Amino acid sequence: MTKVFVKDGQYERALRKFKKKITENGLLQQVRDNEFFEKPTTVKKRKKAVAANRWRKQVEEQKLPKRSF
Repeated sequence: MTKVFVKDGQYERALRKFKKKITENGLLQQVRDNEFFEKPTTVKKRKKAVAANRWRKQVEEQKLPKRSF
């Protein structure tokens, strides 16, 4: 559990620290991902598409440039 202590009534500073800790932990993204139910097949399909795009990008970076005559 993430805790932030408020010193001398500095609520804005404490709120900024809290938001930073939450984003660093990845908790905010996890909450957003679990906001709506996603079927297991949809999750698989989405992850597979992301992996394919990542692979395609990697292959594209390794290609030699075209020869211009």
